[in-house]
Amino acid sequence: MRIPPLPPPPPMLTPEQMAQRVLGDRPAEVTQPIVISPYDPEWPARYAVQEGRIRLALGERALAVEHVGSTAVPGLPAKDRIDIDLIVTEPADEDAYVPALARVGYTLRTREPHWYEHRCLWTDDHDVNLHVFGPDCDEHLRHLILRDWLRTHPEDRDRYAAAKLRSAAENPMSMGRYVNGKTPVIVEILKRAGLS
Repeated sequence: MRIPPLPPPPPMLTPEQMAQRVLGDRPAEVTQPIVISPYDPEWPARYAVQEGRIRLALGERALAVEHVGSTAVPGLPAKDRIDIDLIVTEPADEDAYVPALARVGYTLRTREPHWYEHRCLWTDDHDVNLHVFGPDCDEHLRHLILRDWLRTHPEDRDRYAAAKLRSAAENPMSMGRYVNGKTPVIVEILKRAGLS
């Protein structure tokens, strides 16, 4: 696997910028406090169900489907929401995949053409974030590297868990501030995993 560069510092989006990236009736910001739950051994099975739905809907158009994020790391506390990376040939060509995913219960909720052409679809209950990226995307590769490192380095898994819990306690009503609060620890871990 290609080693991508470290991520750039995440920008702190203004409320207007947050609103521009959202689609439909979803709120631009969290409406309930961010809750980090203990690791649930059912998360991999929940992912497997969703992977099957995605692959059935898209067939060969799904170049890769990967369980990413904290729910993909045994023993790591997380928000009770499965993060999945879907790789398609061209994320901006929404007609090539969004209608098929809509038929199996996904709704396009985020469009970020400035950030790797990222799209995000949610299930009706928003118990899944389906992140769509193109082939060889730096962010997707970072997701895989971080997941795999945390699975085999319990001391870094625990360090990341502490950062997540601290940031959620300090920023319960702001997803952007929550993400920014844990980013320095993610960058430290990615450096140990070989990124520069």
